[in-house]
Amino acid sequence: MTDPSREIRVLDAVVTLVDSLLYDFDVVELLTGLTERCAELLDVAAAGFLLADPTNRLRLVAATSEAARELELFQLQADQGPCVDCYRSGEPVSIDDLTVVADRWPRFAAAADEAGFRSVHAIPMRAAGTVLGALGLFGDRPGRLNDADLLVARTLAHVACVAVLQEHAPTPATVLPRLQAALNRRVVVEQAKGFLRETMNVSVEDAFTLLRNYAREHGEHLSDVARTLMTDRYSRPVLISALTAMRAG
Repeated sequence: MTDPSREIRVLDAVVTLVDSLLYDFDVVELLTGLTERCAELLDVAAAGFLLADPTNRLRLVAATSEAARELELFQLQADQGPCVDCYRSGEPVSIDDLTVVADRWPRFAAAADEAGFRSVHAIPMRAAGTVLGALGLFGDRPGRLNDADLLVARTLAHVACVAVLQEHAPTPATVLPRLQAALNRRVVVEQAKGFLRETMNVSVEDAFTLLRNYAREHGEHLSDVARTLMTDRYSRPVLISALTAMRAG
C-alpha cells in the first residue's frame, strides 16, 4: 500500500526544488539540499552527487555528510564502486547487501563497511542521451530500493540535471522570448488542426491526435510537424498521405 504522507513529502520536495530553479540559486547549495532530500525520502543514511568533467572523470559536488563525502572520494580514487559502474554503464546499480558483493569492489566494499554503510545504490543523471554523473545512495543497514523508491530517486536526479544545465535562473530577458515562442508554436498547431479537419474531414480532436501520434512515431516535435504541414508545400502531400494511412490503420 502506498504511503500518502510520503507521496505528499515527495511532491513537496519536487515543488520546492523546482521553485528554487526559478530564482537566483547556487548549484552546489541546491545539489546539497537535494542529497538531504534523498536521504529523507528514501530512508538512506547518506547521499552524494558526482558529476563528470569534460575529460569524463567523475568529481564530487555534494554530499550529505563527511562520511558520504569520503566514501564518494574513495571510490573515485580506487576507480571502483556503484557510482563508477553506474556512470560507465548508464544504468542504475543497486546492492541490497554489500557483504555479498565484496569480490566485485573489494576496496570499496571494505571502505564502505568501515564507514558504517551496508547497502549502496547509484542512479544515473541523464540529459539528452548523455550521462552527466551519478547519484549515490548509502544505507546503514541492508535494504533494497523498491520501484517507488527508484522513481523518487530518478525524479530527484532529473531535477539535479536541470539545475546543472540551467546554471542561471530565468530573467525577463530570457523568459519573454520563450513564452512568445511557445505561443507561436501553439498557433501553428492550431492552424494545422484546422487544415486537417478540412482536408481529411476529421474532427479537431482527431486531427490533433493524428499530428501527435505521427510526431511521436517519427521522433519529431509536434509543432515542427505542424509547421511542415502548413509551410512546406513539397512535403505536405507526403505528410497528408502518411496521416491518412495512420488514420486508416
